[in-house]
Amino acid sequence: MARRSDTVFLPFRLGEGYPGAVPVIRSDRRTIALELKHDGMILVRAPRFTDDAKIRAFLAEREGWLRAHLAKQEAEAGEEPERLTREEIDALFREAAADLPARVRRLAPAVGVTYGRITIRNQKTRWGSCTSGGNLNFNCLLMLAPEAARDYVVIHELCHRLEMNHSPRFWAEVARVCPDYRTQRKWFREHGRALLKSMFG
Repeated sequence: MARRSDTVFLPFRLGEGYPGAVPVIRSDRRTIALELKHDGMILVRAPRFTDDAKIRAFLAEREGWLRAHLAKQEAEAGEEPERLTREEIDALFREAAADLPARVRRLAPAVGVTYGRITIRNQKTRWGSCTSGGNLNFNCLLMLAPEAARDYVVIHELCHRLEMNHSPRFWAEVARVCPDYRTQRKWFREHGRALLKSMFG
């Protein structure tokens, strides 16, 4: 019989001061949602008969979103974000190695370009880069950014296959594929520093 509990253990460790399990509020809603309150409380809202295993799978998918928003709250409170452990960094590399190449494959046709090798790194200042030969480099910390922000970085680097600069023509290409790119750039300006500090201090 499927288990349906009032709390579900997180499938990852957030660090000291954060809960290992989160409350689940079940109702007649149709989808699962993750909420982060202004006071740092984390909770899940789920359809009434959703089992714990499905909720844990959903939480695993939303780990990056949750970490990014927790880092934002810490930054707004003037607190130093907790440093990622070696295990957490390794997990980010594994997630990025699966996620970002798939994102490149999906978005390259929309940009209209080919690309070379894809490398995942833990860079201190860059979210991504593109060489003149078409090789792409991405920061593993992108896995802590929202989906739309990740898409923007991939599109940005792919557009360098058309324009190896930041000219008006380059930004026109970015806007063609990512019309809300200014919103995503703003997200990195507001939250990127906290994410980088979580790795490099």
